[in-house]
Amino acid sequence: MATSVEHGEEVGEIAETFKHLGVTDVLCEACSQLGWKTPTKIQIEAVPLALQGRDIIGLAETGSGKTGAFALPILQALLETPQRFFALVLTPTRELAFQISEQFEALGSSIGVQSTVIVGGIDMMSQSLALAKKPHVIIATPGRLIDHLENTKGFNLRALKFLVMDEADRILNMDFETEVDKILKVIPRDRKTFLFSATMTKKVQKLQRAALKDPVKCAVSSKYQTVEKLQQYYIFIPSKFKDSYLVYILNELAGNSFMIFCSTCNNTQRTALLLRNLGFTAIPLHGQMSQNKRLGSLNKFKAKARSILLATDVASRGLDIPHVDVVINFDIPTHSKDYIHRVGRTARAGRSGKSITFVSQYDVELFQRIEHLIGKKLPAFPTQEEEVMMLTERVAEAQRFARMELRQQGEKKKRSRDETNDDDDDDAEGTLGVRKKVTGGKKKKWKVQK
Repeated sequence: MATSVEHGEEVGEIAETFKHLGVTDVLCEACSQLGWKTPTKIQIEAVPLALQGRDIIGLAETGSGKTGAFALPILQALLETPQRFFALVLTPTRELAFQISEQFEALGSSIGVQSTVIVGGIDMMSQSLALAKKPHVIIATPGRLIDHLENTKGFNLRALKFLVMDEADRILNMDFETEVDKILKVIPRDRKTFLFSATMTKKVQKLQRAALKDPVKCAVSSKYQTVEKLQQYYIFIPSKFKDSYLVYILNELAGNSFMIFCSTCNNTQRTALLLRNLGFTAIPLHGQMSQNKRLGSLNKFKAKARSILLATDVASRGLDIPHVDVVINFDIPTHSKDYIHRVGRTARAGRSGKSITFVSQYDVELFQRIEHLIGKKLPAFPTQEEEVMMLTERVAEAQRFARMELRQQGEKKKRSRDETNDDDDDDAEGTLGVRKKVTGGKKKKWKVQK
């Protein structure tokens, strides 16, 4: 059985640069070009051990530089022994896969690293062609990877040297368990394995026994916690005035960029339409949108062309959007751990940020669980009730419009499904006036050095 050793904090004193950690010059240069001046805590803990060839369980809060902690050792090992299909990174969501790929390509551009993203929602054929080019690194969601392992001729991972599970608790927690078991059966036992997660669960411990050899546990945050520079607030309000309070806060904190989390795709869509009708630049991101539209929304928000991103929990894990100033939990998360992931979208990499959680009369118990989990009582966000009440009439009108538009979208979808049985996700884009051209779908191609 695997033994796990805690790695102490004492390294932190000596290692101020990536060079101190043992990272090779060409990769140190890549880090400085990305603006990574000093390693983060998890990188200080994990990178030297990974370079020594140890298996790692990395526990660190979201926004702490976990991607760098596994990408650097993999790229350094790849430099020493160049090989195709060298590393596989498994992630729970498509957006996270694209983001990890961007980091690999940015870090590896000077050494000609090729990576390919294999996720659902994108044409299998074009992915098969990308796999035929034998990239060095594959970043995949488990389900789609299995599809290719079973159906794509000539594709196997028998020579794989590194397996990474990012957000490992979620990969093992959702419905991925059978897929992960299948993947573990077809990759070499003689490999390096890294598990990274913000939260250690029983599932991670179970996998640790199955898949890791004498791993080292690098825990930067032992209890569940949120970043120190994050100011967290709550607002206690009657649920029928939630929309009015949302508009009030967006006005009060105007000039910031917001991520607003809703519990369902439908509510994300409705709230986006509501805010649009009131003149806010809001875009939705949820699981019922096509992959191209999801990337399109994300890229518009990243490029600051839109200041408000409304999302379901599809966007709560791992997404690194540098300039999120405020996270609003419009619908309180049912799982307390999701709260940590959601508010982790702001105050990343040393910046400060705010989070505001809406608590209605139905959410009190869930809110108390969150406070218990993070071990602190949150202060109330100051609001002027009479100012909020002055907004109710305009908000009610916008709600009516939003409901009508949602209904029209539903009918339009149903019609187009009946007529063509074809592309059935003409969601927010049409009514929200977003151009059809999507910039996010195409990937940059690197020149590869042989």
